[in-house]
Amino acid sequence: MSVVEVEGLRKSFGEVEALRGLSLAAHEGEILGVLGPNGAGKTTMISIVTTLVRADEGTVRVDGIDVRTDPAAVRTRIGLTGQFAALDDNLTARENLTLFGRLLKLGRAGARERAAELLAEFDLLDAADRRAGTFSGGMRRRLDLAASLIGRPRVLFLDEPTTGLDPRSRNSLWAIVRRLRAEGTTIVLTTQYLAEAEELADRIVVIDHGEVIAEGTADDLKHRVTGAVCHVRVDEELMPRVEELLSSRWQVSRSAEGLVVPADGSGTLVEVVRLLDAHDILVEDLGLRRPTLDDAFLALTGQATGS
Repeated sequence: MSVVEVEGLRKSFGEVEALRGLSLAAHEGEILGVLGPNGAGKTTMISIVTTLVRADEGTVRVDGIDVRTDPAAVRTRIGLTGQFAALDDNLTARENLTLFGRLLKLGRAGARERAAELLAEFDLLDAADRRAGTFSGGMRRRLDLAASLIGRPRVLFLDEPTTGLDPRSRNSLWAIVRRLRAEGTTIVLTTQYLAEAEELADRIVVIDHGEVIAEGTADDLKHRVTGAVCHVRVDEELMPRVEELLSSRWQVSRSAEGLVVPADGSGTLVEVVRLLDAHDILVEDLGLRRPTLDDAFLALTGQATGS
């Protein structure tokens, strides 16, 4: 059963066409990962689905409710954690959560009770009466996520929730997201981190230039890159020269690790070694590997995440 249904979504900002007929669905109790380069339309899509922005064309339904015709009803069923924490730095953690509860009409006692539950659940009791402005990045993200859960939403939208977090804080947030999914919450997660999508998402949708260009599990997307790939890493100053040299023979792309060359097998690796050796190029790392989600993303969009 699809809890979120997006059909033919279009949105322009002046002459910039952010979404071009985008369609996707999130099923009940799953984590749907949404990947795409910067400017692909991920945040615009989230803003429309969560009633913050109106689409120019298309239909969006959340839990069977049309976002355009009854946005108030949709808001009672969703939670949103955006790229930046929606907290009042001058209020304590407890005061922030209680305020959200009062805004959701839980009543004074109900808001305080729900705030206490979430402070305990997110391991924030020791800091409950500290101002949010004194929190670390990881603590702020946990508090922001707790605020989005005040109303026990059926669907949770996470728009790049771990951006800027250290690995320990990111892993802590991942554990919370997994627990929410296990409890039956449907989660739509946009992220720049391929490892995050591979770790958390049941299915992945790849968006580029405002359209869905691929979807499936992480393994489905990896299988789109046939055979193995050859990864080449050289000194950054040599990168343009090596890229030009390899591009004369193969279709080369860049990843966070260096250059990626499609390989037919070990023969491609030998040819790369010979070519670079003939031009006296010192290689820092060279190897033949199975395709990763990063390779699939590069093949689909021609860009690395964050580009």
